[in-house]
Amino acid sequence: MPHSFENDPKPFRVLESKYLFQNPPWLTIREERLQLQSGGIIERFYVFEYPRWVNVVALTKENQVVLIRQYRHAIGEVYYEIPAGVCDDGEDLLQAAKRELMEETGYGGGEWSLFMTLCANPAIQANRTYTFLAKGVEKQTLQRLDATEEITVHLKTPAEVKDLIFQGEFIQALHVAPLLKFLLAEGVG
Repeated sequence: MPHSFENDPKPFRVLESKYLFQNPPWLTIREERLQLQSGGIIERFYVFEYPRWVNVVALTKENQVVLIRQYRHAIGEVYYEIPAGVCDDGEDLLQAAKRELMEETGYGGGEWSLFMTLCANPAIQANRTYTFLAKGVEKQTLQRLDATEEITVHLKTPAEVKDLIFQGEFIQALHVAPLLKFLLAEGVG
């Protein structure tokens, strides 16, 4: 039986909106005054606008997952991640994902499909993260890292990825969720 959503809450009404900070594409902060359907008022609500993000769960022809490790300054630590980055203004999502995989790892090719769409925190962040599944990728070139990136590449079997997740070697939730979906789909238990 399909769910009925007619009693769902309605979108807030925006009474006022102004930008407090703008540094595109990295971060824009908007302050809004909102009215709820019930009539209640939220005097100050902050929305963080980021560009669209892309992630890649990439598998080699040998069925190894292409992972990276890099330092994350906000937490001051290094963890495993999947290749990921920002979708440039006007850039197609798939092309952005292919570009990020190539730049960060040197891997490319294969068969690509949109695998999962997530929001980091839809309560206050306006962007979405699009994860692509790339099967049959292969090493094509050297990494082409940005001047601010220091990334190492690691190939792991799906079973090793599962173990790394359970050992706490991944901390980025937007990377763990698609990896767990992939592992479940592949029957890696």
